[in-house]
Amino acid sequence: MKKACQIVLVALSLATLSHVANADVAEVGHDIKRDAKAAGKGIGHGAREFGHATKHAAIEVGHGAKAAGHGVANATRNGWHATKRATKRVFHKND
Repeated sequence: MKKACQIVLVALSLATLSHVANADVAEVGHDIKRDAKAAGKGIGHGAREFGHATKHAAIEVGHGAKAAGHGVANATRNGWHATKRATKRVFHKND
């Protein structure tokens, strides 16, 4: 009888422990899923922010290129007028 009681107690203990172990495994699985979702969201948010930053940088580069183009055009125009004035002074100084 004592042996049978021990077997029953061992069986009950194992059944209880296996249930706790299954609950633990399920909890770990939920934790992994939650962490993976959070990491995925973080990566998505980071990619979105990078996209916005790249877009804004491209716009700023475009503005800088436009400003540089206007500067070159203005310098060229001023240089052409200066050359024209100097040529008139040199070749028409007797007029």
